[in-house]
Amino acid sequence: MANKEALRELQGRLAERLHEVKTQERLQSWLAVESGGCGFLFPLSEAGEIFQCGALVKVPHAAPWYLGVANLRGVLSGVVDLGRYLGLRGPSAGAEPAEGSEQDRVVAFNPSLDVNVALRVDHLAGLRNASQLMQMPDDGVVRPGFVGARYRDAVGRIWVELRLAALARDERFLRIVGAL
Repeated sequence: MANKEALRELQGRLAERLHEVKTQERLQSWLAVESGGCGFLFPLSEAGEIFQCGALVKVPHAAPWYLGVANLRGVLSGVVDLGRYLGLRGPSAGAEPAEGSEQDRVVAFNPSLDVNVALRVDHLAGLRNASQLMQMPDDGVVRPGFVGARYRDAVGRIWVELRLAALARDERFLRIVGAL
């Protein structure tokens, strides 16, 4: 019970901070999440509502990273396991969402992106803004177009920006059919 209360408090604080961020000066801000052991930053302008990982309806012949369809506040949305999609864990690694940890969350894309999809992440890590992070120099590694800059926080953790608008247009991301 204490874990559930702590999670509710975290979500309440995140909601308050989201509201504060919207009313403050336009400083670059992100929702920080963890998936597959890595830290990611979703631009707040592109991230939508956060949900607890609930019941999913499987889609036959879908790619292993496409977990199924969920009813998120009356909207049917596809749910993608971010760690699997990025190759950070194999299709059989980790528990299925129904058996996942209490920290698993589903982050919907902002409705302005006009795509009904959400990303399953392992853990919410709060909000970050540009004043808390130092952008790392380009290392020359070729990355997909939806991968933005890399940042380092005060404790040395690396965070990678994922541009959800670009991800929503990525050809591989849109091709959910797996091997038959």
